[in-house]
Amino acid sequence: MRVARSLIVVALLPLFAACQLLDGPRQSAAHVGQTRMQGQLTAADGKLVFQPCGEQRQYVVNDIGGTSVLQEAATLADQQGKLFADVRGKIAGDRLDLGQLYRVERSGTACDDPNFKLLILRAAGHGPEWNVKVSGKGMVIDREGQPALAVPYVEEQLGDGRFNLSSEANNQRIELWVAPQRCVDSNTGSVQHMSAELRIDGKVERGCGYFGGSRND
Repeated sequence: MRVARSLIVVALLPLFAACQLLDGPRQSAAHVGQTRMQGQLTAADGKLVFQPCGEQRQYVVNDIGGTSVLQEAATLADQQGKLFADVRGKIAGDRLDLGQLYRVERSGTACDDPNFKLLILRAAGHGPEWNVKVSGKGMVIDREGQPALAVPYVEEQLGDGRFNLSSEANNQRIELWVAPQRCVDSNTGSVQHMSAELRIDGKVERGCGYFGGSRND
């Protein structure tokens, strides 16, 4: 069963029922021949160089997707000029033809994130702090001053890459609305490829989001 099927895909936590949703990462037609990669970005001589996590080899970034990654990196770069990037592209010799930018951020530990490959989606916002992690087992919501909430969800595709995840567990109406739109984290400055809104019983909190390793749209 595919992760996203319009209107009817349901993810259930083990305490409700056993339902396997994932066949492995999906890949759209636009991404054929490209690979999703995470690694370090470094600026050198007016060019951007990408070094995949756990590898020594480096590749000059060729932004064929018009992602503006060079400008994003220039804005975020620390004093050493090093950043973490989550991208999709194709290796061609010593060049990375970059087709999509999922996120770019200041981080020295993102390559070691043990949960990345298990996640379908991660979204977060501030004021108050909130964080949502979505996997094939359900949706876990952390909010400032509130206990963590784990719920099953239904996904609805809305067109143009937009979708929402909803749940009415625990006598609450919970919705996470996601749209493909450049989003800048107001606290860290990190750039992510989706905007997100968390709505719980009508209260709206805004933030940013990105696909985890289990979803490659």
